[in-house]
Amino acid sequence: MVKKIGILTSGGDAPGMNAAIVGAIRTGYKLGKEMYVVYQGYKGLVENNIVKVDMNFGENDIYHGGTCIKSARLPEFKDPAVRQIAIDNLKKEGIEALIVIGGDGSYMGARKLTESGINCVGLPGTIDNDISSTDVTIGFDTALNNICDAIDKISETMSSHNRCVVIQVMGNRCPDLTLYAGIACNADFILTVDRPLNEDELMESLIEKKKNGQDHVLILVAEKLLDTSELVKRINNRTGWDTREDVLGYIQRGGTPSAMERFNAVRMGSYAVELLDQGIGGVCVGIVDNKLTHFDILESLKLPRNKHEDLYKTFDLIK
Repeated sequence: MVKKIGILTSGGDAPGMNAAIVGAIRTGYKLGKEMYVVYQGYKGLVENNIVKVDMNFGENDIYHGGTCIKSARLPEFKDPAVRQIAIDNLKKEGIEALIVIGGDGSYMGARKLTESGINCVGLPGTIDNDISSTDVTIGFDTALNNICDAIDKISETMSSHNRCVVIQVMGNRCPDLTLYAGIACNADFILTVDRPLNEDELMESLIEKKKNGQDHVLILVAEKLLDTSELVKRINNRTGWDTREDVLGYIQRGGTPSAMERFNAVRMGSYAVELLDQGIGGVCVGIVDNKLTHFDILESLKLPRNKHEDLYKTFDLIK
Protein backbone atom coordinates (compact mmCIF):
# COMPACT_ATOMS: atom_id res chain seq x y z
CA MET A 1 0.00 0.00 0.00
CA VAL A 2 1.28 3.46 -0.91
CA LYS A 3 2.62 5.41 2.08
CA LYS A 4 4.01 8.61 0.59
CA ILE A 5 2.20 10.78 -2.00
CA GLY A 6 3.48 13.88 -3.78
CA ILE A 7 1.47 16.70 -5.37
CA LEU A 8 2.47 19.11 -8.12
CA THR A 9 0.81 21.71 -10.32
CA SER A 10 1.97 22.03 -13.89
CA GLY A 11 1.42 24.32 -16.87
CA GLY A 12 -0.82 27.38 -16.61
CA ASP A 13 -2.18 28.22 -13.17
CA ALA A 14 -5.90 27.92 -12.55
CA PRO A 15 -8.07 29.13 -9.66
CA GLY A 16 -9.06 26.16 -7.53
CA MET A 17 -5.69 24.43 -7.70
CA ASN A 18 -5.07 25.32 -4.05
CA ALA A 19 -8.40 23.78 -3.06
CA ALA A 20 -7.45 20.54 -4.84
CA ILE A 21 -4.13 20.50 -2.98
CA VAL A 22 -5.90 20.97 0.36
CA GLY A 23 -8.44 18.25 -0.44
CA ALA A 24 -5.67 15.80 -1.33
CA ILE A 25 -3.55 16.55 1.74
CA ARG A 26 -6.39 16.28 4.23
CA THR A 27 -7.61 13.01 2.77
CA GLY A 28 -4.06 11.71 2.62
CA TYR A 29 -3.49 12.25 6.31
CA LYS A 30 -6.90 10.83 7.11
CA LEU A 31 -5.81 7.64 5.35
CA GLY A 32 -2.46 7.58 7.15
CA LYS A 33 -0.26 8.82 4.30
CA GLU A 34 2.75 11.11 4.35
CA MET A 35 2.11 14.02 1.99
CA TYR A 36 4.66 15.99 -0.02
CA VAL A 37 4.44 18.95 -2.37
CA VAL A 38 6.66 19.62 -5.35
CA TYR A 39 7.35 23.29 -6.02
CA GLN A 40 7.34 24.47 -9.66
CA GLY A 41 5.83 21.38 -11.24
CA TYR A 42 7.95 18.96 -13.22
CA LYS A 43 10.83 21.42 -13.04
CA GLY A 44 10.73 21.03 -9.26
CA LEU A 45 10.78 17.25 -9.62
CA VAL A 46 13.97 17.44 -11.65
CA GLU A 47 15.54 19.97 -9.28
CA ASN A 48 14.44 17.96 -6.21
CA ASN A 49 12.34 20.81 -4.85
CA ILE A 50 10.22 18.39 -2.82
CA VAL A 51 8.95 19.21 0.68
CA LYS A 52 7.01 17.17 3.22
CA VAL A 53 3.96 19.06 4.54
CA ASP A 54 1.60 18.67 7.48
CA MET A 55 -2.17 18.29 7.25
CA ASN A 56 -2.75 22.04 7.57
CA PHE A 57 -0.68 22.98 4.55
CA GLY A 58 -2.52 25.32 2.18
CA GLU A 59 -5.48 25.98 4.45
CA ASN A 60 -4.95 29.75 4.14
CA ASP A 61 -4.53 29.50 0.35
CA ILE A 62 -7.78 27.73 -0.48
CA TYR A 63 -9.43 31.16 -0.91
CA HIS A 64 -6.75 32.39 -3.35
CA GLY A 65 -6.25 31.92 -7.06
CA GLY A 66 -3.04 30.67 -8.62
CA THR A 67 -1.11 27.83 -7.01
CA CYS A 68 0.67 28.04 -3.67
CA ILE A 69 3.22 25.44 -4.80
CA LYS A 70 3.96 27.38 -8.00
CA SER A 71 4.01 26.08 -11.54
CA ALA A 72 6.38 25.95 -14.48
CA ARG A 73 6.59 24.55 -17.97
CA LEU A 74 9.33 22.03 -18.74
CA PRO A 75 9.25 20.78 -22.37
CA GLU A 76 12.45 18.84 -21.63
CA PHE A 77 10.40 16.46 -19.47
CA LYS A 78 9.61 14.58 -22.68
CA ASP A 79 13.23 13.38 -22.63
CA PRO A 80 13.48 9.98 -20.84
CA ALA A 81 16.82 11.00 -19.34
CA VAL A 82 15.26 14.09 -17.76
CA ARG A 83 12.32 12.06 -16.45
CA GLN A 84 14.74 9.58 -14.91
CA ILE A 85 16.24 12.37 -12.80
CA ALA A 86 12.75 13.14 -11.49
CA ILE A 87 12.06 9.46 -10.79
CA ASP A 88 15.34 9.09 -8.91
CA ASN A 89 14.50 12.14 -6.78
CA LEU A 90 11.09 10.70 -5.90
CA LYS A 91 12.61 7.35 -5.00
CA LYS A 92 15.17 9.01 -2.74
CA GLU A 93 12.26 10.44 -0.73
CA GLY A 94 10.38 7.15 -0.85
CA ILE A 95 7.49 8.77 -2.73
CA GLU A 96 5.57 6.05 -4.53
CA ALA A 97 2.73 8.04 -6.07
CA LEU A 98 2.04 11.49 -7.46
CA ILE A 99 -0.97 13.75 -8.04
CA VAL A 100 -0.50 15.97 -11.10
CA ILE A 101 -2.80 18.98 -11.45
CA GLY A 102 -2.71 20.49 -14.94
CA GLY A 103 -3.79 20.18 -18.55
CA ASP A 104 -3.26 17.64 -21.32
CA GLY A 105 0.50 18.18 -21.50
CA SER A 106 0.77 17.59 -17.77
CA TYR A 107 -1.31 14.42 -18.19
CA MET A 108 1.21 12.97 -20.63
CA GLY A 109 3.99 13.51 -18.11
CA ALA A 110 1.90 11.72 -15.51
CA ARG A 111 1.34 8.84 -17.90
CA LYS A 112 5.06 8.49 -18.60
CA LEU A 113 5.87 8.47 -14.88
CA THR A 114 3.25 5.79 -14.26
CA GLU A 115 4.83 3.64 -16.96
CA SER A 116 8.12 4.03 -15.07
CA GLY A 117 6.71 2.80 -11.77
CA ILE A 118 5.45 6.02 -10.12
CA ASN A 119 1.66 5.72 -9.89
CA CYS A 120 0.12 9.04 -10.98
CA VAL A 121 -3.38 10.49 -10.97
CA GLY A 122 -4.13 13.59 -13.03
CA LEU A 123 -6.52 16.36 -12.02
CA PRO A 124 -7.89 18.66 -14.76
CA GLY A 125 -6.43 22.05 -13.82
CA THR A 126 -7.03 24.44 -16.72
CA ILE A 127 -9.33 27.43 -17.21
CA ASP A 128 -10.02 26.50 -20.85
CA ASN A 129 -12.25 23.49 -20.02
CA ASP A 130 -10.33 21.53 -22.66
CA ILE A 131 -10.21 18.12 -20.91
CA SER A 132 -13.03 16.08 -22.45
CA SER A 133 -13.18 13.43 -19.70
CA THR A 134 -14.79 15.90 -17.29
CA ASP A 135 -17.79 18.19 -17.55
CA VAL A 136 -15.85 20.98 -15.90
CA THR A 137 -12.15 21.58 -15.28
CA ILE A 138 -10.60 23.19 -12.22
CA GLY A 139 -10.47 26.92 -12.98
CA PHE A 140 -13.19 27.15 -15.62
CA ASP A 141 -16.04 28.35 -13.40
CA THR A 142 -13.96 31.11 -11.80
CA ALA A 143 -12.48 32.27 -15.10
CA LEU A 144 -15.96 32.39 -16.61
CA ASN A 145 -17.20 34.52 -13.72
CA ASN A 146 -14.16 36.81 -14.05
CA ILE A 147 -14.88 37.28 -17.75
CA CYS A 148 -18.57 37.98 -17.24
CA ASP A 149 -17.80 40.51 -14.51
CA ALA A 150 -15.37 42.34 -16.81
CA ILE A 151 -17.76 42.26 -19.77
CA ASP A 152 -20.64 43.61 -17.70
CA LYS A 153 -18.52 46.60 -16.68
CA ILE A 154 -17.25 47.21 -20.21
CA SER A 155 -20.80 47.00 -21.59
CA GLU A 156 -21.98 49.78 -19.28
CA THR A 157 -19.43 52.15 -20.77
CA MET A 158 -20.15 51.03 -24.33
CA SER A 159 -23.87 51.61 -23.77
CA SER A 160 -23.24 55.07 -22.31
CA HIS A 161 -21.35 56.10 -25.46
CA ASN A 162 -23.26 54.11 -28.12
CA ARG A 163 -20.19 52.08 -29.02
CA CYS A 164 -19.32 48.66 -30.35
CA VAL A 165 -16.65 46.66 -28.53
CA VAL A 166 -14.62 43.66 -29.65
CA ILE A 167 -13.44 41.67 -26.62
CA GLN A 168 -10.78 38.98 -26.89
CA VAL A 169 -11.30 36.02 -24.53
CA MET A 170 -8.84 33.26 -23.60
CA GLY A 171 -9.25 29.82 -25.15
CA ASN A 172 -8.63 29.07 -28.80
CA ARG A 173 -8.54 25.31 -29.40
CA CYS A 174 -11.35 24.96 -26.84
CA PRO A 175 -13.35 28.22 -26.90
CA ASP A 176 -15.80 27.30 -24.12
CA LEU A 177 -15.01 30.48 -22.20
CA THR A 178 -15.95 32.62 -25.19
CA LEU A 179 -19.13 30.69 -25.91
CA TYR A 180 -20.36 30.48 -22.32
CA ALA A 181 -19.52 34.12 -21.58
CA GLY A 182 -21.17 35.22 -24.80
CA ILE A 183 -24.40 33.50 -23.84
CA ALA A 184 -24.26 34.68 -20.23
CA CYS A 185 -23.59 38.30 -21.24
CA ASN A 186 -26.01 38.39 -24.18
CA ALA A 187 -23.29 39.06 -26.74
CA ASP A 188 -24.40 40.07 -30.21
CA PHE A 189 -21.69 38.01 -31.91
CA ILE A 190 -19.61 35.06 -30.68
CA LEU A 191 -16.64 34.22 -32.90
CA THR A 192 -14.78 30.96 -32.24
CA VAL A 193 -12.85 28.27 -34.05
CA ASP A 194 -16.15 26.38 -34.31
CA ARG A 195 -18.00 29.40 -35.74
CA PRO A 196 -15.41 31.60 -37.50
CA LEU A 197 -16.01 35.07 -38.89
CA ASN A 198 -18.26 35.67 -41.87
CA GLU A 199 -17.22 39.28 -42.28
CA ASP A 200 -19.80 40.43 -44.82
CA GLU A 201 -22.62 38.99 -42.74
CA LEU A 202 -21.16 40.60 -39.62
CA MET A 203 -20.92 44.03 -41.24
CA GLU A 204 -24.45 43.87 -42.64
CA SER A 205 -25.82 42.95 -39.24
CA LEU A 206 -23.90 45.77 -37.54
CA ILE A 207 -25.24 48.31 -40.02
CA GLU A 208 -28.77 47.04 -39.40
CA LYS A 209 -28.35 47.32 -35.64
CA LYS A 210 -27.13 50.90 -36.07
CA LYS A 211 -30.19 51.79 -38.15
CA ASN A 212 -32.50 50.20 -35.57
CA GLY A 213 -31.07 52.38 -32.78
CA GLN A 214 -29.33 49.66 -30.73
CA ASP A 215 -27.30 51.50 -28.08
CA HIS A 216 -24.23 49.24 -28.07
CA VAL A 217 -22.84 46.06 -29.61
CA LEU A 218 -20.81 43.32 -27.93
CA ILE A 219 -18.58 41.03 -30.00
CA LEU A 220 -16.63 38.23 -28.30
CA VAL A 221 -13.67 36.62 -30.07
CA ALA A 222 -11.68 33.59 -28.93
CA GLU A 223 -7.97 34.40 -28.71
CA LYS A 224 -5.73 33.71 -31.73
CA LEU A 225 -8.76 33.31 -33.99
CA LEU A 226 -8.09 36.57 -35.86
CA ASP A 227 -6.42 39.96 -35.57
CA THR A 228 -8.95 41.83 -33.43
CA SER A 229 -7.22 45.20 -33.93
CA GLU A 230 -7.64 44.93 -37.68
CA LEU A 231 -11.24 43.80 -37.28
CA VAL A 232 -11.97 46.91 -35.20
CA LYS A 233 -10.54 49.13 -37.97
CA ARG A 234 -12.70 47.46 -40.61
CA ILE A 235 -15.83 47.79 -38.47
CA ASN A 236 -15.11 51.50 -37.95
CA ASN A 237 -14.63 52.00 -41.70
CA ARG A 238 -17.64 50.01 -42.91
CA THR A 239 -20.45 50.37 -40.36
CA GLY A 240 -20.43 53.77 -38.69
CA TRP A 241 -20.04 52.22 -35.24
CA ASP A 242 -17.47 53.82 -32.93
CA THR A 243 -15.66 50.57 -32.15
CA ARG A 244 -13.10 49.73 -29.47
CA GLU A 245 -11.00 46.67 -28.63
CA ASP A 246 -10.41 45.10 -25.24
CA VAL A 247 -8.09 42.16 -24.50
CA LEU A 248 -8.97 40.78 -21.06
CA GLY A 249 -5.68 38.91 -20.62
CA TYR A 250 -4.59 37.46 -17.29
CA ILE A 251 -7.45 39.05 -15.37
CA GLN A 252 -9.35 35.96 -16.51
CA ARG A 253 -7.02 33.60 -14.60
CA GLY A 254 -6.70 35.30 -11.24
CA GLY A 255 -8.92 36.14 -8.31
CA THR A 256 -10.74 34.29 -5.59
CA PRO A 257 -11.99 30.87 -6.73
CA SER A 258 -15.76 30.61 -6.77
CA ALA A 259 -17.51 28.51 -4.12
CA MET A 260 -18.39 25.81 -6.67
CA GLU A 261 -14.79 25.84 -7.91
CA ARG A 262 -13.46 25.15 -4.43
CA PHE A 263 -16.09 22.52 -3.76
CA ASN A 264 -15.35 20.57 -6.94
CA ALA A 265 -11.58 20.92 -6.60
CA VAL A 266 -11.57 19.63 -3.01
CA ARG A 267 -13.68 16.66 -4.13
CA MET A 268 -11.28 15.88 -6.98
CA GLY A 269 -8.19 16.16 -4.80
CA SER A 270 -9.67 13.87 -2.18
CA TYR A 271 -10.77 11.32 -4.79
CA ALA A 272 -7.28 11.25 -6.33
CA VAL A 273 -5.80 10.14 -3.00
CA GLU A 274 -8.47 7.47 -2.61
CA LEU A 275 -7.57 6.09 -6.05
CA LEU A 276 -3.88 5.97 -5.22
CA ASP A 277 -4.68 4.29 -1.91
CA GLN A 278 -6.34 1.54 -3.97
CA GLY A 279 -3.24 1.18 -6.13
CA ILE A 280 -4.85 2.84 -9.15
CA GLY A 281 -2.58 4.97 -11.34
CA GLY A 282 -2.26 6.18 -14.90
CA VAL A 283 -5.72 7.71 -14.67
CA CYS A 284 -7.25 11.17 -14.54
CA VAL A 285 -10.15 12.35 -12.42
CA GLY A 286 -13.30 13.90 -13.81
CA ILE A 287 -16.76 15.00 -12.78
CA VAL A 288 -19.45 13.67 -15.13
CA ASP A 289 -23.12 14.33 -14.38
CA ASN A 290 -21.95 15.66 -10.99
CA LYS A 291 -20.37 12.32 -10.09
CA LEU A 292 -16.67 11.69 -9.51
CA THR A 293 -15.16 9.28 -12.00
CA HIS A 294 -11.82 8.42 -13.56
CA PHE A 295 -10.48 7.53 -16.99
CA ASP A 296 -7.29 6.06 -18.33
CA ILE A 297 -5.14 9.06 -19.24
CA LEU A 298 -4.52 7.98 -22.83
CA GLU A 299 -8.21 7.23 -23.36
CA SER A 300 -9.08 10.62 -21.90
CA LEU A 301 -6.78 12.43 -24.31
CA LYS A 302 -8.35 10.61 -27.26
CA LEU A 303 -11.85 11.82 -26.45
CA PRO A 304 -13.21 14.38 -28.94
CA ARG A 305 -13.85 17.90 -27.75
CA ASN A 306 -17.46 18.88 -27.17
CA LYS A 307 -18.20 21.51 -29.80
CA HIS A 308 -21.56 22.43 -28.23
CA GLU A 309 -23.53 22.35 -31.48
CA ASP A 310 -26.73 22.57 -29.43
CA LEU A 311 -25.67 25.89 -27.92
CA TYR A 312 -24.67 27.37 -31.27
CA LYS A 313 -28.04 26.36 -32.74
CA THR A 314 -29.97 27.91 -29.86
CA PHE A 315 -27.93 31.11 -29.63
CA ASP A 316 -27.30 32.23 -33.19
CA LEU A 317 -24.01 34.00 -33.79
CA ILE A 318 -25.66 36.69 -35.86
CA LYS A 319 -28.75 38.09 -34.17
